[in-house]
Amino acid sequence: MIRSFLTVSTGTLTSRLLGFARDAMIAALLGAGPVADAFLAAFQLVNVIRRLLSEGALNASLVPAWLRERETAGAAAAAALAGRVLGTLSAALIVVAALIGVLMPLVMTALAPGFAGLTTLQLAVDDARLMLPYLAFAGPATVLLALSSARGHFALTAFSPLLFNVALISVMAALFVWRQDASRAALAMASTVGIAGLLQLSILAIGHGTGIATPLRVAFDASMRGFIAKAIPGMAASAGPQLLIVAGAIIASGSPSAVSWLYFANRLVELPLGIVGVAMGTVLVPEMTRALRGSDVRAVANAESRALELATGLALPATLGLMVLSAPIVRLLFEHGAFTALDTTATAQALMWLALALPAHVLVKSLSPAFFAREDTLAPLAAMLTGLAVALALAVVLGHFFGATGIAASIAAGAWSNAASLIRRGAASFGFAIDDAARRRLPRIAAAALVMGALLWLAVNFIPAPMHGIAQTVVLALLIAGAMACYGLLLSLFGVTGWRETVNALRPAKPGDLRA
Repeated sequence: MIRSFLTVSTGTLTSRLLGFARDAMIAALLGAGPVADAFLAAFQLVNVIRRLLSEGALNASLVPAWLRERETAGAAAAAALAGRVLGTLSAALIVVAALIGVLMPLVMTALAPGFAGLTTLQLAVDDARLMLPYLAFAGPATVLLALSSARGHFALTAFSPLLFNVALISVMAALFVWRQDASRAALAMASTVGIAGLLQLSILAIGHGTGIATPLRVAFDASMRGFIAKAIPGMAASAGPQLLIVAGAIIASGSPSAVSWLYFANRLVELPLGIVGVAMGTVLVPEMTRALRGSDVRAVANAESRALELATGLALPATLGLMVLSAPIVRLLFEHGAFTALDTTATAQALMWLALALPAHVLVKSLSPAFFAREDTLAPLAAMLTGLAVALALAVVLGHFFGATGIAASIAAGAWSNAASLIRRGAASFGFAIDDAARRRLPRIAAAALVMGALLWLAVNFIPAPMHGIAQTVVLALLIAGAMACYGLLLSLFGVTGWRETVNALRPAKPGDLRA
């Protein structure tokens, strides 16, 4: 499982790094004013729907169903199921995209009520309508990605999303050369989103060849209705972090630039969340489904334990690092062109609070597959809705008094409410199988992360006044590299892992070994 996890994580990391380049260019082109607020509100709408489908979410329903069909009825039946899902989802998304396009003024007013009566609303409507064709391509692309995961082919799943960012970056580079005004630049970027979706689907279709989802047809029979009934709650539950941000943006839309500040802060949180969360959803669900179908209690415990160790080991140091380095990271990545020093300060303050949500998000991502593998998608959905309600209620109050910072704190509270609800439901339903090794390692991982965070905080205090240019890049890179080296050393000193264990985890595993 470790090698598969690292394959998906590497692709996700590469995509997220390109995403940072994309967002830095968006900040430089649009700044953090009305045009940026409109574009980012529209982009969030499409992005949330994309993530409802992708980033491991559809695995929650399609992978267990596809594996069960292949084991009980054979490869042809599994291909027929995939063909029905592919055709039905594609047709449904075309209809949904057209309907949203017609109702877009109402949709954007609901998602950003603070835009009502302003030119920002019309800008957001225009941008969102240009982005909608992406949804027609997202459906079939998501099904093909899920089928790759079910068959244990993770490389295509990991690296195909890169095309989305490559397309946007290429267009924005051209916009810098042509020096278009912000409004025209936003429209050009919105138009590129649909093209990026077509590129991604084309690569996946070529990579899969023929026969994986045949015959292709639209069906709403009893079996498909049952699949959809399980799929929708699972996809909604998997998109919890994005829905929390949307909830925050709804409240923030009444404050100038607040939507942009929250968006850029959240993008930094999504780097570690994507590396861990996407890999968990993509790799862990198939592993746990196979273990449960084989009634292999030891394999289930091993999968859950290693997933929790990986999640904790990556999320805790990332959280502390983002909190300590919030201002220099935001300054380096986004303070260019139209993005000002004031925007940096506001974004960094929001980031410090959003970073507190990261361990909760990752905990949910590592625990949800235990429900999904048992084909229970309602419990994670209920936990997510509880967290969403908490976030909205707090955002109304804290947003009024503290602005974007208060909304960010509300999102963190909602994330922890989601995680707590999921833990309670899991413990009551089936209990989480954590082995002795995990019980021994987890406290040591937490201790190593805390020591690293304290040392990083001390190091930051010795840095002179805010720097710019190459100097800030070098200093920040040294701080991050030093913190990573320190954390690795502490893990070794605390007996969590060593060089030999790491090398063994990365070696090709024998068939049936969960390290594969």
